[in-house]
Amino acid sequence: MTGKMDRRIMKSQKAIRRAFIDILYEDGFESVTIKDITERADLSRKTFYLHYIDKYDLLDKIVEEHLEELGEICDQKKDKGLIEGTIIWFGYFEDRKLFFTSLFQGTSTVSFRNKLLHFIMEEVDKKLEASALSNNIDRKIILKFLGTAVMGVLESYVLEEIEGDMETIAAQVGEMLKRNL
Repeated sequence: MTGKMDRRIMKSQKAIRRAFIDILYEDGFESVTIKDITERADLSRKTFYLHYIDKYDLLDKIVEEHLEELGEICDQKKDKGLIEGTIIWFGYFEDRKLFFTSLFQGTSTVSFRNKLLHFIMEEVDKKLEASALSNNIDRKIILKFLGTAVMGVLESYVLEEIEGDMETIAAQVGEMLKRNL
């Protein structure tokens, strides 16, 4: 019986997420409603609320999954150089550009931005060398500085505000990180 229950839960969550993502792409986060999600997923509102508190909770869970995947990529690319690793990392965003464009364009997606910035800062911190902290520069300040710089370029790339192919832009970001680490 538990096996059937698990499959139903997974099926419901998958339908909810698919509906949410479709509406997100079509109308943007601000326009997403629980009613629209449940109608498109062909589920009741009660079923939605069994799994998620609201659309922000649903978005947070999807973002957490993406950050977990990014973390795995970061772990796998440890032996790569900083530039090659940055290209791999940007490739993740390239492959999911529509999703991230929808989030970067939204004004109600502050949680996503904060989580992404925190994630980037943690990854930069792993590479931060003691030599970069000379001249009395506080570790938190340099992490915030580099983290917001990477996120700003990433956002501009995803939103197509800067020209260039993914590998060139990522290589330039990797080179700038290398110079500052």
